[in-house]
Amino acid sequence: MPRILSRIASYKPRDFVTVTSIHHLRHLRRKAMLGGRSVGLVPTMGALHEGHLALIRQAARENDQVYISIYVNPTQFGVNEDLSSYPRTWPEDEIKLKGLCNQFNEDDRLGQITAVFMPNTEEMYPGLPPTSEVDGEGSFVNITPISSRLEGASRPVFFRGVATVCMKLFNIVQPERVYFGQKDIQQTFVMRRMVQDFHLNTEVRVGATVREEDGLALSSRNVYLGPRRRAVAIVLLRALKEIQQVFAKGARKRKYLYNAAMDVLTTTQKQQYALPKHERALFEIDYISIADPATLDELEEVTTKDGAIVSGAIKMLPLEDPQPEEPTGSGSGATPVRLIDNIYLDLLSAKVGYVS
Repeated sequence: MPRILSRIASYKPRDFVTVTSIHHLRHLRRKAMLGGRSVGLVPTMGALHEGHLALIRQAARENDQVYISIYVNPTQFGVNEDLSSYPRTWPEDEIKLKGLCNQFNEDDRLGQITAVFMPNTEEMYPGLPPTSEVDGEGSFVNITPISSRLEGASRPVFFRGVATVCMKLFNIVQPERVYFGQKDIQQTFVMRRMVQDFHLNTEVRVGATVREEDGLALSSRNVYLGPRRRAVAIVLLRALKEIQQVFAKGARKRKYLYNAAMDVLTTTQKQQYALPKHERALFEIDYISIADPATLDELEEVTTKDGAIVSGAIKMLPLEDPQPEEPTGSGSGATPVRLIDNIYLDLLSAKVGYVS
């Protein structure tokens, strides 16, 4: 993607500033605007991993300045979800961001991390206190019907909260570009629809899913897994790759593709149930989706020309009978861990087994 180069090497700050107020952030943004410098925004909830860092690098390649938000947004968590246990790791995050900042300082082709926005909830929601009730009062952004499918069916307030906080961030920062990861594929569709429908003057950019060596998609919640649940968690990607394999062999109808994935998941479930409690890691299957890559509508048949986005979600259940000295991950293995993943299904990738 071509960039508009407006900075000079001597302009680069040596470090970013940490900002907690909207007024201060808007002051910085106005200075950048008057100086003709482009801004890319990377919204996060912190607990940064390599997937976030990859988005920040992408933003630095495509903009003069990079703003990063770190805010655990309460309105996207349901009443019974894990808001209080979501990892907060600012000391570690700060070290990672300073390392990137130093790297960017050494390369005049890259923009720079200018600000890390870390507001509190009173700053972000100055009116009514935020609510996690489905029918709760407040000023919210709803992008339907896409927000009610897949993740939205299981987490009915999730995308309402995501769209609301991102609308706030986009209004505050007014970035030329915003950055999201492909792992949260439905979120990228919601963001693009919101930008289009509300005529927001920004471009949604999507970075590739970053994976661990065995293919598990990086997620801030992976720290909760521990080795026992971590070994089973890869089953979701295995199920999606099974769709890829049967597609490469000629299957096109939904029932064959869907059943291939479900066979992998249910077989693994049975294998885990057969193990003693102190050895097994149980999980629940939420959904497998085979959807149109342009609309995310469910498909009854996949064409070779258009392909599909295949995605899924499982929930790793709390660890049973943890043993003395057994590493259980953060939260002592008591926190359920929701895992999502997706791959783009096309014939060439399917034949070579490539996972995007």
